[in-house]
Amino acid sequence: MGDLAKDINSKFENNRVKALLNIIYTANWITSCQNEFFKDFGLSPQQYNILRILNGSDEALNVQTIKDRMLERSPNATRLMDKLCAKDYIERLPSEHDRRVVKIIITEDGKRLLNTIPKSLNKELLKNLNEDEAENLSNLLDKMR
Repeated sequence: MGDLAKDINSKFENNRVKALLNIIYTANWITSCQNEFFKDFGLSPQQYNILRILNGSDEALNVQTIKDRMLERSPNATRLMDKLCAKDYIERLPSEHDRRVVKIIITEDGKRLLNTIPKSLNKELLKNLNEDEAENLSNLLDKMR
C-alpha cells in the first residue's frame, strides 16, 4: 500500500494539505496507468472516452455534447476526434440544413476496437479497495467538489 509521505519524501502542514496533494498525486498515477494501458490499442484515454460516449449513445452527437460528457474536459477534443476519424473509428455526419453543424457517430471499426479492450484496467486500479471503501471514497470526492 502506498504512503504519500514516503513516495514524495515530504511532510505536510496538516491533513487537508496532505489529502489535496494525495488527490493530485493519485490522479497523475491513474493517468500514467491509463496512458500505458491504452497505448497498446493506439488510443489515448481521452480518445477511448470519446469512443465510449459515442458507443453508449443511440444517436449521432454534436461535438459540444461529446465535450460536455467527457470525464476530462479537453480543449483539444476536436483534434482528438480528427485522429479518431483518420483511423475510421468515428464518422462526421454533416447536417443537411446547416453546414456549421456536424454530428459524430462511432463506426463499426470503432465498435470492434472497443470490444477488444479489456475492462480490467479499472479493476486493477481499484484492487486495494473493497466495495464499501470505494463507495466512501466516491462520496468524499463528491463532497469535496
